[in-house]
Amino acid sequence: MAANLSARSYAGDRDLEAIAHLINTCEAVDRLDEGTSVSKLQQEFNAPSFDKARDIRLWEDANGKLIGFAQLWISEPGEVTDGWLWFRVHPDARAGDVEAAAIAWGEVRMREVAKERGAPVKLRAYARADECDRISLLTHWSFKADRYFFRMARSLSEPIPEPQLPQGFALIQFPGEQDSAAWVEMFNQSFIDHWNHRDLTVEKFKYDLAKPDYRNDLDLIAVAGDGTFVAFCYCEISQEENTRTGRNEGWLACLGTRRGFRKIGLGRAMLLAGLHRLKAAGVATAILGVDAENPSGALRLYESVGFHNIRDSISYVKDL
Repeated sequence: MAANLSARSYAGDRDLEAIAHLINTCEAVDRLDEGTSVSKLQQEFNAPSFDKARDIRLWEDANGKLIGFAQLWISEPGEVTDGWLWFRVHPDARAGDVEAAAIAWGEVRMREVAKERGAPVKLRAYARADECDRISLLTHWSFKADRYFFRMARSLSEPIPEPQLPQGFALIQFPGEQDSAAWVEMFNQSFIDHWNHRDLTVEKFKYDLAKPDYRNDLDLIAVAGDGTFVAFCYCEISQEENTRTGRNEGWLACLGTRRGFRKIGLGRAMLLAGLHRLKAAGVATAILGVDAENPSGALRLYESVGFHNIRDSISYVKDL
């Protein structure tokens, strides 16, 4: 590491403003839709199982100015532990030592996790398909592309078909925190077949329920006759993000149907119900992300109701 570059751990809330400023300075140049705020960072850092003391790293120049930030999202213990590395470097400090230091830190931290858990680990990172410098950097550090994703959009000014639930099922809003375990069980059974699935915990779900952007009217569930939660569509509107970007978008954050209830029209019905709710909330454009190789046919479903691809991104991985 260069002599004029120093690294340190997160020092608590007093670092939040500088981190937010660095990320937004990068966003002004890169236009990656990754702007942030102090309040948003607080929500991220206070998430269950996130170790602020060990999974955040900061780099400062000789004048004490923050020029690099990295964080690791480490999966729950399992046969293999994933560490998702996300980092940003000030535009004036790029193509130097900070990017290398961020990746090296991620590797060291994940090797610590491997030793603690006695299980293999992988270091992962994302890049947009048009981020040539980031892709070159990851490739140089022996990361390999292993999955592709699309971000899709649909104008809500276009007609939205009415949802048609199969006979015997009812559409409800999530009843409340007392049903958290049932929602989480439905979610995990719905995504168990998906690439790199990691079970959601009740603790994490309850944490998300308490976020300022959570709206119960956008949290929809299909219920079977016996009361089983069988499919869901959760949407989210970030007024803060829309104000920052000048857009009017709402996210179709997650859509799923549990095993044993697929291929009968529940997914399409829940998707259309979610779009109607976003439109009723005044949103102009619906956005979602999807695995390009999704095994359940989600991509075809989204295209069939008018979504189109607006961005490609790539998941990279390095075995340690």
